[in-house]
Amino acid sequence: MSSAFLAQTISHLKIAQMNISIRQFANAAVVDVDGDITLHNSPEVRKVLLDLLKQQRLPRVVVNLEKAKYIDSAGVASLVEALKASREMKSGFALYGLSRTAREVLELTRLVKVFEIYDSEQEAVGGIHNGTPAN
Repeated sequence: MSSAFLAQTISHLKIAQMNISIRQFANAAVVDVDGDITLHNSPEVRKVLLDLLKQQRLPRVVVNLEKAKYIDSAGVASLVEALKASREMKSGFALYGLSRTAREVLELTRLVKVFEIYDSEQEAVGGIHNGTPAN
């Protein structure tokens, strides 16, 4: 096995690694994503978000992306599907802690105008932008 192949394999494994944890609050669940959201792991993100929205019927789901440095098109699709489900279920859905790269992906696709995006967890859980309710 060549060292280049081994390095590529190790790199691939690092990219595929991601952890998801859920914290419950009185009016919301915060989904902490630790790792990039890519084609390899976006199905898991999708499954968790849709379960919280459709099965558990939570009033608000907030996705913490502070530790997700990159989101590819499959990851964006998972977030859009969760947003659509939240609207169908009349639940709130928000993102916070976007890295510069993740924010650029959402800006390029013009989805920053579609998602509720916050700077802090407190704002996202409460649905408040700088002291005013989100639209």
